[in-house]
Amino acid sequence: MEPEPIFPDDELWMEKAKCRGDGPNDYFPSDGLGVEAVKATCQACPVQEQCLEYALENRIEHGVWGGASERERRRIIRQRRRLRQHEP
Repeated sequence: MEPEPIFPDDELWMEKAKCRGDGPNDYFPSDGLGVEAVKATCQACPVQEQCLEYALENRIEHGVWGGASERERRRIIRQRRRLRQHEP
C-alpha cells in the first residue's frame, strides 16, 4: 500500500487526525509535560506528517502540530532554510 501524498494546503487530512474531536486547549499546552503528553498522541496519528507540514507551510507559531512543539518547528524551518541555501 502506497503512503498518502502530502498536500499541506488540502485540509481533508484533518478528518483523519487522531486529535479530531479533542479539546483544542490540549494541543496548546503551557508546560513541557503537556507537550510530551500531546506528542504521544501525535506519534500514533495516521496524518502526523501532513499535520506537521501544514503547520510549517502556514507558519503556525503556537501549539503542538504533527508531534512538533513550537521550538521544534522553528528548528525544522531553520534546517530547511540552511539546506536550500546549500542547494546548487
